[in-house]
Parts: sequence; structure tokens; C-alpha cells
Amino acid sequence: MEIDQLSRGLDTIWVVLTAAMILLMEGGFALLEAGFVRQKNAVSIIMKVFVDIAFGAIVFYAIGFAFMHGKDAGGWIGLSGFFMGGDLTHLTLNISHDTFWLFQCAFVIAVISIVSGAVAERIHFRAYIIYTIIMTGLIYPISGHWIWSSNGWLAKLGMIDFAGSAAIHALGGFAALAAAIFIGPRIGRFGADGKINIVPPSNLPLASVGAFILWFGWFGFNSGSTLSATNESIGHIAVTTMLASAAGCATCILFTMLRYRKADPPMVINGALAGLVGITAGCAFVSDAVAILIGAVSGIAMVLGSEWLEKRKVDDPVGAFAVHGISGSIGTLAVGLFAMPGTAAHSGLFYGGGWNLLGIQALGLITVAIWGFGLTWIALKLIQLFKPVRVSRDEELIGLDVSIHGVPAYSQDHDFLDVEQLRRP
Repeated sequence: MEIDQLSRGLDTIWVVLTAAMILLMEGGFALLEAGFVRQKNAVSIIMKVFVDIAFGAIVFYAIGFAFMHGKDAGGWIGLSGFFMGGDLTHLTLNISHDTFWLFQCAFVIAVISIVSGAVAERIHFRAYIIYTIIMTGLIYPISGHWIWSSNGWLAKLGMIDFAGSAAIHALGGFAALAAAIFIGPRIGRFGADGKINIVPPSNLPLASVGAFILWFGWFGFNSGSTLSATNESIGHIAVTTMLASAAGCATCILFTMLRYRKADPPMVINGALAGLVGITAGCAFVSDAVAILIGAVSGIAMVLGSEWLEKRKVDDPVGAFAVHGISGSIGTLAVGLFAMPGTAAHSGLFYGGGWNLLGIQALGLITVAIWGFGLTWIALKLIQLFKPVRVSRDEELIGLDVSIHGVPAYSQDHDFLDVEQLRRP
């Protein structure tokens, strides 16, 4: 076997395995969100994750991949690769186009899963399917082209986003914010007198297991973005990923103990995720110490961001915006401050690179935030013309599991059936 064939084979195995790790994160999203919402809506949130995977994969195969990674048209959109056909010779990779598509498909499914948690317990299932098609077919692929296509206009300016703090998490976070504002808070979440009513999670152990699965999958998310099994930075990427997530979690434990006089479990869970989101853009470009700093800042900002949303009566059941929107923004800007010389085309401000990279990162972040928020708002407005975006009051009070899907998450029947009774005519 020639050395180039061996290299291609190793890279293919690496990318397929890390793509599978990212797809496993959907199990993490399902458990995390089912644990955070009320018992009467557990089936509903898991059904949305199935929509993310099923519709997201098909739509991205049909049109999304082409818009994102197809032959560039003016730096704004790709125009080849529909149904994985047409001219894709501009993709100079050491893996096949099919392998590359699989990895990118795992990313697009993660984006829409961010939004599902923010609208949990009150979005209509049919409206969510339509929005999923729009997000995975248009919103994410087009902005992703700007950042990750070699000819995308933000890429040409020099924007750096290794695994997607902006392209995936900030976009998904600001889209989640728009959706949460558009659909409104859950019934009873905020009192007429301004009182904030806490909705206790239905199953924190379940949510914790979901967080651990997401934590595991994130090593595929970040390290897999090398698209090469022989890339020397894989080890460093894994270390910065681990340190940032640990710092986010540890900081939230200490910060909530000081702020609330007790370690707040949902905040601690989201603190680990905030650290992971924050390091995603710069995992290959920052030092270990900076990774810890990014994770710690992201964890604290997530807590404060969650409180800020509550004060403004924005109901985000799983903290999607605070985790992904705020931490993704921090991670994107951190690259402009801390990118080390020799790791990227431009160094960060604190390494003598000047203000140039930070300005580009800020421009890219603002663009993606406006795009995600604005296009989501427009999409939901258009859907509202044909289908109700929010379920009825009765459906919401009964719970979406029974009212929309016709089955509860947990059976209330006896554990054993009477066989003799079943045999009687």
C-alpha cells in the first residue's frame, strides 16, 4: 500500500468515527432536554431530536451541503453539490466527498438541536418540522459558507472559527433567542406582578447523563475538525477542550455557591457545556492556560446571562442562548485576543497581532448573530401565516406528550398484567 493511500484511509476512519461521536451527541441533547423539561413534555422534546436528525440529514444532503460547500458564487453562497452531484473539484481534501458530507451533516444536526431546547414545551410539532427544514437547508448553510468556504467573504477577511463557536453555536444561540422571544414564555412562567416562577426539571440525573454524553462527543466535535488522523494538533485540541469544560463546570460550582449559597445543579451542568462552547473556536490556537480562562469566563457569563433573560421575561427552558449564544460569542472573540503565533494566519491582540484579527472576529460574530436572529424571526413569521407556531392553551396545559403525540413518557399502568383476565372472552 502506498503511503498516500494509507494516509487517506486513516483520515477516512478518523473523520467517520468523530462524525459518529458528534451524532451520538443527539442522544445527549435528548436526555439533557428531557431531563430539564417537565415530565409531561419529555416525549415531545425527544421527538424534536428525531426531527433534527431525520429531516436535517435529508435536507442537508439535498440542498444544504451545496449552499455551504458548493462552488462559490461571489463569496456569499455555494451553487454546486446538490444531492452530492455536480462540480465539487474545488474541495481539495484527503478524504472523499461522502466522508466530508457525513462530518458536516453531524454539525448541521447539532445546530438545529440548539433551537429545540429554547422552544420546548410550547412549539407546535408541525411548525418545528418546517423550521428545521429552513434552518438546515438555508440559514446555517449560507452563513457557514461565509466562514468555512475558502472563498467565503468572512473567510477571505481572515475570520478564524476552528470548530464553530460562531458558525454553529452563536448562530444557533441567537436563533434560539429569536424563537424563544417570538413564541413567548410558558404559561405561568412569569406572574402578572413580575414574579419569576421556577419550573423544576423533571429528571436531573437524566439531564446529567445527557451532559456527559455531550461532553464525550465534543472531543469528536473539536478534534475531528482537523479532518486528519495525523494532524499533530489533535492532542492539544483535546487538552484545551477538556480544560475549558472543566473550568466552566468548576467555576459554576463555586460561583453559584457564592451567589445562591448552594451549588445549583442545572447551572453546573450548563457550566460544563458553556466551557465547551467557548473553546470550540480557538481549541487549536490558544494555550492551555487561556483555555481555562475561556472556560471560566464562559461559565460565569452563562449564569449571568440566564438571570438577565429571566429578568426580561424570556423563557428559555434549557438555557440554550446563555450556553450557546453567549459562550459562543466569548469563544469567537477570544481567538482575536489569544491566538498564538504560528497556529493561525494571524496572531491575537495579546500576542502582538494588533487589533486586526479581533475586529474581524467581532464583525463575523455580529453578522452571524444578526443573520441567525433575523432569519429565524422571519421564518417563524412566515410559518405563522400557514400553521400555528405555538400549541393551544389546552394542549400546553395537558402536555405535548399526550396532546400532540398521544402517549405519555412514563406509563402509569401496573407493572404486571393479569394473564387470566387477558384470556377471558
